[in-house]
Amino acid sequence: MLAIYKRELRSYFQSMIGCVFVAFLVAFTGIYFMAYNLNAGYPYFSYTLSGSLIVFLVGIPLITMKSFSEERKNKTDQLLLTAPVGIGKVVLGKYLAMVSVLAVPNLIFCLFPLIIKLQGTAYLKVDYISIGVFFLLGCVYIAIGMFLSSLTESQIIAFITTFGVLLMLYLWDGILSFLPSSAISGMVGILILITIVAAYIQHMTGNWILSGGIELIGAAICIVTYILKSNLFENMLTKVLGNLALANVFTDITSKSIVDISGIVLYLSIIVVFIFLTVQAIQKRRWS
Repeated sequence: MLAIYKRELRSYFQSMIGCVFVAFLVAFTGIYFMAYNLNAGYPYFSYTLSGSLIVFLVGIPLITMKSFSEERKNKTDQLLLTAPVGIGKVVLGKYLAMVSVLAVPNLIFCLFPLIIKLQGTAYLKVDYISIGVFFLLGCVYIAIGMFLSSLTESQIIAFITTFGVLLMLYLWDGILSFLPSSAISGMVGILILITIVAAYIQHMTGNWILSGGIELIGAAICIVTYILKSNLFENMLTKVLGNLALANVFTDITSKSIVDISGIVLYLSIIVVFIFLTVQAIQKRRWS
């Protein structure tokens, strides 16, 4: 795993992708920092950092698009699949290399609160917690982008799909406002989600019995619950899908100085899930 990590990390800076990502993120945040913290005298760097979330929409797809799609296109993935290293270690090596690229600008950001401190009042605890959560949110986005890259051999498709997914997550609160709140729509929405999960399981395993069983059992539970207590499904879609508003965990720190521990656990869980899904996607191709 260490050899893969070193190779991937070196490739990001030799191809200038890593340098461009670091430079753009630091420069973009630096402009906000000068405008809000230095010129306007606003003491919270966390507020400035929230303006840099939009950079992730382009920056994260840029560093994740080639993680597995390039290997697949150049047929060098066959070397990885037949190497005496487990697929999990290959995925982790690539993931940690991308995380290391993301860590560079975040380490630079640690200097900014100290600069504010030199000018006057600063809230170092809030600022450094926000930097940590900002970094963790970036790690979540990298895990999602890496998984999408493992599904295609085209870097362009990997970039576009990752950009689309991150854009949806960025606008998620606004999207949820259009969802209906009635009980019947909530039940239909949950049934659609169950169908999507069952379809993915069938695609990965090829087992119609397993996926069909999940679909039938899930549908039966939903219908019985709706008959017995339909009000449980009111605003159900908003409650369930509201957890995907990932940026809210970060913005709660910047706007309310509140650290949501459950949100941190959610971030870590999503990272684990998408690393697992990436491993499974590669394993499926390995034996197909």
